[in-house]
Amino acid sequence: MQTGVRRGRPGHDLESVLRGAVKVFNERGYDGTSMEDLSRELGITKSAIYHHVPGKEELLRLAVDRALDGLFAVLDEISAMEAPAIARLEELARRSVLLLVAELPFVTLLLRVRGNTKAERRALARRRSFDAAVADLVSQARDEGDLRPDVDPALAARLLYGMINSVVEWYRQPGGRPGELADSIVAVAFGGLRRSLP
Repeated sequence: MQTGVRRGRPGHDLESVLRGAVKVFNERGYDGTSMEDLSRELGITKSAIYHHVPGKEELLRLAVDRALDGLFAVLDEISAMEAPAIARLEELARRSVLLLVAELPFVTLLLRVRGNTKAERRALARRRSFDAAVADLVSQARDEGDLRPDVDPALAARLLYGMINSVVEWYRQPGGRPGELADSIVAVAFGGLRRSLP
């Protein structure tokens, strides 16, 4: 048994409680969700929820950390690649799309946090750190001569992830082809970012 993981009623482990909470947070907003709402959604008592977590902010922290941990894991893998910065940047974008699709409810919640709680402020700080790493990779690709020199790296990173993150607003294809979606986003984004050869 893992340290810190508590067992609840059968069928109501921490994972199912977390998934149910994320669903409600995305529908009602975190601030608009009470423990009573969560209890109703999950069909369990509030005390059964408290068996797993001390409160709803911990559910929020676990949820946004799942999305952020996934993004940083991808970033770490990309950083270890021995390839030109442009190839690493394209692969980062591709894998970010695949992660977004795989963890859609969690990423959706992450993109909606506004900094009203300690967990949200921490998540926003981690997002800024990720954004800075992407901007640094864009700078490297530009310095290597593979990206347009007339586009600010921080702006390019924001535009790239603005496109990627917009997927949470419209992607609803459980049986879809995430790989094709990732390839399409990379093709559109880098068709505009790549430097044209003379």
